[in-house]
Amino acid sequence: MLCDYATVADGKLYISGGGWSVTNAQVPASAVAAKFEVPWTQANQPIRIAFRLIDADGAPVLLSGPQGPLPVGAEAVLEVSRPLGVPAGTPIDAPMAFGVPPLSLAAGRRFSWVLEVDGETREDWTLTFTTRPAGEHP
Repeated sequence: MLCDYATVADGKLYISGGGWSVTNAQVPASAVAAKFEVPWTQANQPIRIAFRLIDADGAPVLLSGPQGPLPVGAEAVLEVSRPLGVPAGTPIDAPMAFGVPPLSLAAGRRFSWVLEVDGETREDWTLTFTTRPAGEHP
């Protein structure tokens, strides 16, 4: 979910201003929030998670950095353990929140956050949003 702010505390996902899909081209600080259900059989194993921002053509969105342009995204390794007392076979909740700094994007365009899990992605693992045309305000 795209949101203004998200954090994880005590195994729960706390979201503020969640569920938007249209924003200004000068995107304020925001967050990507996700809740994974890790299969019981994948407990105690590292799972590589990555969120990548792409444009409508599927190209990575790049930001200038001291060493040149860098793709916008975040990576993490998720590893969960089996909770005591939970029946075998129960999926294990794993909430995550990625803070996104303010971004300057092209106006009137579509962008998508693409989720990769262990290098794999699926069409329904994307969060798409649109920037308002130049001069248009909410």
